[in-house]
Amino acid sequence: MFTKILIANRGEIACRVAATAKRLGVKTVAVYSDADAQAKHVAVCDEAVHIGGSAPKDSYLRWERIIDAAKATGAQAIHPGYGFLSENEDFAKACADAGLVFIGPPASAINAMGLKAESKRLMEQAQVPLVPGYHGADQDPALLQREADRIGYPVLIKASAGGGGKGMRAVDKAEDFAAALDSCKREAINSFGDDAVLVEKYVQRPRHIEIQVFGDTHGNCVYLFERDCSVQRRHQKVLEEAPAPGMTPELRARMGEAAVAAAKAVNYVGAGTVEFIVEQPGGYDAPEQMKFYFMEMNTRLQVEHPVTEAITGLDLVEWQLRVASGEPLPLKQEDLRIHGHAIEARICAENPDNNFLPATGALNVYALPDCVTFERGAVRVDSGVRQGDAISPFYDSMVAKLIVHGDTREQALARLDEALAQTHIVGLATNVQFLRRVARTDAFASAKLDTALIPREQAVLFHQEPVGLPLAAAAAVAQALLNERASEGVDPFSRRDGFHTHGVVQRRFEFEFGGEHAKALLTYERGGGLHLKVGEGDAAVAGPLVFGAAPQGAIELQFAGQRARAAVYAQGEVDHVFTPLGATQITAIDLLAHSGESAAEGGRLTAPMPGKVVSFAVKAGDAVTKGQPLAVMEAMKMEHTIAAPADGVVQELLYAPGDQVAEGAELLKLVAAEKA
Repeated sequence: MFTKILIANRGEIACRVAATAKRLGVKTVAVYSDADAQAKHVAVCDEAVHIGGSAPKDSYLRWERIIDAAKATGAQAIHPGYGFLSENEDFAKACADAGLVFIGPPASAINAMGLKAESKRLMEQAQVPLVPGYHGADQDPALLQREADRIGYPVLIKASAGGGGKGMRAVDKAEDFAAALDSCKREAINSFGDDAVLVEKYVQRPRHIEIQVFGDTHGNCVYLFERDCSVQRRHQKVLEEAPAPGMTPELRARMGEAAVAAAKAVNYVGAGTVEFIVEQPGGYDAPEQMKFYFMEMNTRLQVEHPVTEAITGLDLVEWQLRVASGEPLPLKQEDLRIHGHAIEARICAENPDNNFLPATGALNVYALPDCVTFERGAVRVDSGVRQGDAISPFYDSMVAKLIVHGDTREQALARLDEALAQTHIVGLATNVQFLRRVARTDAFASAKLDTALIPREQAVLFHQEPVGLPLAAAAAVAQALLNERASEGVDPFSRRDGFHTHGVVQRRFEFEFGGEHAKALLTYERGGGLHLKVGEGDAAVAGPLVFGAAPQGAIELQFAGQRARAAVYAQGEVDHVFTPLGATQITAIDLLAHSGESAAEGGRLTAPMPGKVVSFAVKAGDAVTKGQPLAVMEAMKMEHTIAAPADGVVQELLYAPGDQVAEGAELLKLVAAEKA
């Protein structure tokens, strides 16, 4: 076993690798960029080396600096994590040339499987079923268009060197192909340095099932069962689970054996994942009719590996370290067993109600459920951040991974919902409540899975208000009263708790909720009770308000027939309210403050997040129509198109392609058509 390793990554995977290394008595070296100088992964490692600027190309992708750091600190091996350099053949070779062990597969395996087109040809020779498509080296756009027409729409354009949903576009009709190809190539060159693509038939209602494989240097290779990763948005995984619901023992064995054959074909060593697209010709309730097709092999540890650890009771990072140090696999295929069911939810800084737009900002509140690492039947969180840390625009949007395990899928689902309800994040938008809604859909609960689940269930997934004004207002009022009691003295005449000698005392509260103005009237009753009325007219809700402090800063609340434990976090005038029903926001209006209205920003086209201007599709003087693409921005490794909000004429472009812009920066000036 190694005595010291360098972790060539950041965030939760760097923390994850460090945790296993520490348990095994292996010292760790972190590397960090300017943006990550105070990051959690730096703090949890034994040593840390600065390697460059905040952008990945200036730090985490500079493998020569990483190798220098490993040599300078006496590290014997480098763990690449996932993403960045984890599937970089040149980096793996450079490690070997420097006398360092690359904790991953040999460079030849990365080369063979790293390019999707090459791996497709390899699997075709091995007679593994493939989805109809074009995987050739000729990248002439006209040829790719003809191949797409031949295959038949819809088709999927995929970056040959891609992964993680980057450089991927679904195209429904021929006239949209050229624009989608251009966008796909741009994203591919930015993410992977290679704009080669392949084109495949887009299998409708497919499932995405992958097999975890592991090989050693002694010729052994096993599969550690499967994971279902069908629930996706933008071709990126949202929820993953193991084992795959509805999987028959026969299909599991066939897919596992095919995955091992694929790994052995390239003399694979270490952890890898063979991904299959699974067709369901007989529908959701006919698993015996499912057919699988090879998609790709990821020559690294996967983001979703914890669900495999949960059902097998194994530590896959430990396996990686042992195999890389020359040991044989700890177990044989016949020794491996599945125990229970596990589900992983990816918690990301993004706004699902705004097309999953990435979010940046500080984690002002970062409260997580009680966790136990590597224990079945428990809740686990893999995270690379702490309360007070910031999510920057330089890296991907994942904040943490929440993993639950139960004896059955139903048990795991219940535990997932409870754990998500206990996850309170304030300071930036996240997908936590969206994840709860996905897991609660009838389709997911009954395991009617395919990659179109999210768009199919959009009516119940987006723009939902689970808490409602009455409960939100009651929680905000109760929190305000608790704050007053905590901050004021015992003198009854200085308190605002309704002390009075005669008459009825009332207090008025005003809020903004869901874009609407709302009023609440609190009445202090002679017996010491409180009566609250929320809203006006026929829509008003009224009743006794009863509340008290609960553990961990929460409130036990009763109002209008509802009883809930609420946690309220104030950020300025905005109260973030978390309840078992869900979370919401309500803004308290200061009745004593001067009320003014800011000027409207209608007609301005601004950056929805910090990022880089990729291109403009128009120039000054161009007439545009509503919905027409005007500019493309890149942030958190994803491209975002800025479209015209109305007909008009472009007056001026305020930036150039390649410029970095702040959130809210005006990108161009557009004059309304009637004023042009």
